[in-house]
Order: sequence, then structure tokens, then C-alpha cells
Amino acid sequence: MEEKIKTGTLLIADGATLPESMQLETEPYAYGWRLVKNFDIKGFRQIINQAGWNFFYIAGAIETSAFGSDEKKTTRKAIKQLMMKLRSKNFNCLEITQVESRRSLGMPYVSVSAHSRHIQKSIVLFGD
Repeated sequence: MEEKIKTGTLLIADGATLPESMQLETEPYAYGWRLVKNFDIKGFRQIINQAGWNFFYIAGAIETSAFGSDEKKTTRKAIKQLMMKLRSKNFNCLEITQVESRRSLGMPYVSVSAHSRHIQKSIVLFGD
């Protein structure tokens, strides 16, 4: 069963290279992306650091909104829009920082904010 997308949810690109010691429980979310189940940022960071890897946080939120009456479907639609913005930048993670259901002129919509994240061994972003 799909977990609810909320603040703190992490999505990771299919095929992302991870430390061997990292065992993630994930489920498919959208084409090319998986939702990390039971995500705990502190434990996640600790495992990455112990393996000698890095978990980059990219400043500057990316935001989008989508209209629709079904909150779950509308949230998925908004997150897919974020993924399209992220696709060309080669980051392998997306951390959801805010999900809000709102109304404008009686029309329901979902607003989603996220930060790009990236897991890699090198201390230089996108280094070998």
C-alpha cells in the first residue's frame, strides 16, 4: 500500500548508486522514482556518513501546484511536475518539504515544495 506523501518524504531515482550498507525499503511511485518507506532523515544521514558517502542538500526550494478534487491524485500530479523540473539537473533524490491542500475561488488544489538532494561518494557534487 502506498504511503501518504507528506513533509519529510524522500523520493529516490531508480538506479541511484548507494552505499552497500544502505538497505532501503522502497515502493514504486512514478516512472523512474521510488518512495522511501519509513524515512528517518537522521538515521539515513548517519548510515551515509558511516559509509563515507555524502548526502547533498541543494538550497532553493522547487515548488509547484496542481488543481483537482482528489487530494491523492492531485498531489501525485504536482510531484510529477517537480520531477520534470528535477530531471535535467541529474539529482538522484527529492525531499518533500511542504504539502498543502488549498482552495482558490472554490477550486481545490495542492501546493508542493521540495528540495533537490543527491547521494554520492565524492565530496565534490557530481565528482567522480
